[in-house]
Amino acid sequence: MTLKQKKVVTAYTFLAVPIVFFLFVRFFPMVYSMAMSFTDWNLLKKNINFVGLSNYMKIFSDPVFVTSLFNSLKYILFGAPLVIIISLLMALLLNKIRKIQWLYRLLYVMPYITPMVAVSWVWRWMYQPLPLGVFNNALVALGMDVQPFLSSPSQALLCIVVTTVWVEFGYCVVIFLAGIQTIPEEYLEAARIDGASRWNITMKITIPLLRPITLFLVVTESIQFLRLFTQVYNMSFQGTGGPLDSTKPMALYIYHKAFVNFDMGVASSASFVLFLIIMFITFLQLRVFKDKVSY
Repeated sequence: MTLKQKKVVTAYTFLAVPIVFFLFVRFFPMVYSMAMSFTDWNLLKKNINFVGLSNYMKIFSDPVFVTSLFNSLKYILFGAPLVIIISLLMALLLNKIRKIQWLYRLLYVMPYITPMVAVSWVWRWMYQPLPLGVFNNALVALGMDVQPFLSSPSQALLCIVVTTVWVEFGYCVVIFLAGIQTIPEEYLEAARIDGASRWNITMKITIPLLRPITLFLVVTESIQFLRLFTQVYNMSFQGTGGPLDSTKPMALYIYHKAFVNFDMGVASSASFVLFLIIMFITFLQLRVFKDKVSY
């Protein structure tokens, strides 16, 4: 072989490793799970029977599944826009700091690299009632009423959203900050020479040039909030997604069906529905931003 052919073979050999990994660890289990969604398979019986769309009819007639579906949509509607907006504002402010900027980046990203189980239990402790809860002690010190937080069906979901936003915040800040610092200084300098204010520079130059990064974070954070599991499992009572299933996302519903009820067919059908929802929302976001993003 010529030198060029050897380089091509070497390149495809290295590319084949992640492709094989993807096929056997990602793609094959996904296809297998989809096939199992049309059966009555569980972990306690040997015979597997084809049941068609029975599992899908079963989950959509299950009020717990419908509740978990709407909870997952609430997580993405409340959490994703909040973390994107707050992290963008913080990145714009942090970009103004020239000294020890690395320290601020480290502090902001530490919650993201901290194990989620530890984060969840710390926040669960802070949400506790008196005399343990940090937040309730602060409210009492300010002369305000004690709040139930994780014990309230109307507050528990928002409490978990706040915890997740706090975790994802540092990651988004670092990505936004990296994008801001790649904007050519000539653009900003030219705007200043033309008399543009800081507000105009931010709104007319910086934010429009961050659209590809914003799209990336919107998609990834939407997927993160749709796949919530660890926070809810560790912050709700006995990992049930309570109170009254008010915090149970689809991922936790799938877990309970698969490893508590051993109903793998129903769990597989719910998993495939979650996959379709994630794919649809991702496609919709890419479609909406398609004409607005220039790469």
